[in-house]
Amino acid sequence: MLTSDYEDNRQHMSLFYSPKELMTRLGERAKERRLVMGQRQADVAKAAGVPLSTLRRFESGANVGIDVVARVALALNAERELADLFAPPRAGTMDELLTRSRRRMRGRRAP
Repeated sequence: MLTSDYEDNRQHMSLFYSPKELMTRLGERAKERRLVMGQRQADVAKAAGVPLSTLRRFESGANVGIDVVARVALALNAERELADLFAPPRAGTMDELLTRSRRRMRGRRAP
């Protein structure tokens, strides 16, 4: 049985994926969502405005453009999840939270 401390620590651990592994995982998850929604590939491809062959390639883990990923996310009502893709990590301490509240506009190092 997993403890909540273990789960919290696990969220902070880095998982290393290659770009190919990430695309495969995204495609698999899109396919799972489509099937849970009871949608056919042809229907999702049409709703996304992409060729059926492109949707099939995406679901099989092929490299497709981010525009295809965004279109499929919209067709599968997953735009919120895609929009949250680069959300900042949760603050672990109050100091981290306060530091983040001062939003940086550039990636330059602080003096």
